[in-house]
Amino acid sequence: MRIIERYVLRAFLSAFALAWLVLSFVLTIGLLVRITRLLIEGLPPHAVGLFLLVGLPETLKLTVPIALLVSALLVFGRLSADSEIAAMRACGVNLLHIMKWPFVFALGCTLLGFYVNNEIVPRSHEVGRNLRSLISVDVGLELLEPGRMIDDFDGLKIFFEKKEGNWLQNLLVFDYSQTNVTREISAEKALVSTNGADIVLDMYKVRVDPIDAGRPGIAAADRFRHVIPDAMRRRPYSRKEKDFHFHELRAAIAEIRANPKALPYPMRRKLLSIHRTEFHLRLVYAFASACFVLIGVPLGIRSHRKESTVGMAISLTVAMVYYLVVILVYSLDKYDWAYPYVLIWAPVAICAVLAARLIPKNL
Repeated sequence: MRIIERYVLRAFLSAFALAWLVLSFVLTIGLLVRITRLLIEGLPPHAVGLFLLVGLPETLKLTVPIALLVSALLVFGRLSADSEIAAMRACGVNLLHIMKWPFVFALGCTLLGFYVNNEIVPRSHEVGRNLRSLISVDVGLELLEPGRMIDDFDGLKIFFEKKEGNWLQNLLVFDYSQTNVTREISAEKALVSTNGADIVLDMYKVRVDPIDAGRPGIAAADRFRHVIPDAMRRRPYSRKEKDFHFHELRAAIAEIRANPKALPYPMRRKLLSIHRTEFHLRLVYAFASACFVLIGVPLGIRSHRKESTVGMAISLTVAMVYYLVVILVYSLDKYDWAYPYVLIWAPVAICAVLAARLIPKNL
């Protein structure tokens, strides 16, 4: 029994190593294209190596699970095509023992993925974004991202729901520049432009509360201009939820829950949904390793002929569907009513159901 288990495990690890190297090479080509573009934009040559280094961890969350899926399909497909699976059954070998060590290895990759997604990838995001901020002359405009409270400017916080070109939709500005008063400025839309180092917001359908420190009333106007001075000066990148480590992300979610009156209710729900979806996204990416082995082994056994071609086709299909569902659900992270932090577990649940049906049929 142990001889058979070692035989299958060696074949599985060899196939995994080869598949991982090939996939890493393919994804690194895309990274090199990005680096070439950044060089054209002005990235200093000495920063190329650092940018490549910080970009590699991002590929691990994709290459490791897909390599596990490919190796499971190829190895067990070959065993089935060579009638070795049939011989094992005839000798009374329980196939659960055969797939035990590949699954244990996949669990180890799941733990590794959890660590990489929550500790290494966020740090590489932060370093990479800071590298880009050093060469970007438009960093002030890049800070304007929809669906997030932007507090990168002195005495000012900005929130807007949508961005179309230079137009911001449903804008909300909290102005702390005046002493002893906080002005709330809301607008249906605003055109953002630059004037030297300043960012200019030409807002339309505006409501200002209060007008200023000496006039506590509410004012409304068809058009209002607000200037953010020195916004285009070089500054370090402000960390987003993708840059948070695991404990920081949990702390951010706890802080939003603990201070329900700090933000308007719709904004609070949106920010909480964004953070929670990012939290669960990392777990779903990590669990892909275990899921792909669980369904890859029985699918490999069922593919009897031309196992290499069939295995690659099945690998691409399963991986594409899994990650496509994850990406589609993640795009809903701002919509709390859709429960994206729950729906994002759908691929994991589907894989578990398929494994529960396929594994008993192939024992």
